[in-house]
Amino acid sequence: MLNDIGQRCNTIEECYEFMLAYAAQGLPSDEGSRAGGQVREFLNRAVKAVEGLAESFGASIEEERLEPAAKYRAFLAVLARDAHDSLAALELVLAQPVISSQLIDNLNASIHLRALLTDMFLIGEIIGKQHPVVKPQE
Repeated sequence: MLNDIGQRCNTIEECYEFMLAYAAQGLPSDEGSRAGGQVREFLNRAVKAVEGLAESFGASIEEERLEPAAKYRAFLAVLARDAHDSLAALELVLAQPVISSQLIDNLNASIHLRALLTDMFLIGEIIGKQHPVVKPQE
């Protein structure tokens, strides 16, 4: 289960890194360019990774007997909220007929997405140090 979390986090981070590059290109639309064709692909993968992220972390708390469990469960509520809010923002962008660099730049700046990324970094650091079975994707 910890590896599932690691894979989900890697997928979301890859999307964020792609979005930073996409935003810098100043594209008016996602049509007609290689990066434009990829942006929806990255966003869709991120959506799938965010969906179930909190549930996967919750299952890991139980399966790995992470202690103190109450502290992990309290953080699970934070992760679930931030994942829910980020998912709404990602899906809103995907629902647009045109995805410009400016739209992606605004998504990158979203406090919701930044909160989720920070949650993931925190989880990765804690679990990675204490439970080194989580391997980053190469």
